[in-house]
Amino acid sequence: MEKEVHELLRQSIDLELAIARLYSLFHDTYEEDDDFWWQLAIEERNHAALLRNEVKNHKEHGSLPENLLATDLKAVREAIEYVEHLITTFTASPCSRTEALQTAYEIENSIGEIHFQEFMERRSCSLGDELFKQLNQDDKDHAERILQYMFSQGLKP
Repeated sequence: MEKEVHELLRQSIDLELAIARLYSLFHDTYEEDDDFWWQLAIEERNHAALLRNEVKNHKEHGSLPENLLATDLKAVREAIEYVEHLITTFTASPCSRTEALQTAYEIENSIGEIHFQEFMERRSCSLGDELFKQLNQDDKDHAERILQYMFSQGLKP
């Protein structure tokens, strides 16, 4: 069980970093949206940093905030592969601005990201959960922010 939790944490970190790389590519490509993409990329890196801290805490204390991670390791690995594929494809042939936003919206509704959002929205019982949420308070609900940004730019989701 410990090995599975550690691997799930590691893969979840890899997913957050892959998404940050994709958003950084979008930042470099779509000048009109560079602040928006930069903020999302920073927040994804922050998610990875918070998860790294949870790896350390887990090693020291043997516990994690309840329901922090998706439980399907295979799905997380598939999400990483998908994002890596998007990075490769985008690097070879950038998509339109609208497609970039639609892709980000899709990613933010994927297994790893939606689980993170659900954790952030649920009621907590432990001090550890609350501390984690406080550290990450400004970095939540990317899917909704992407959708609102698209509307504000006159783009269709």
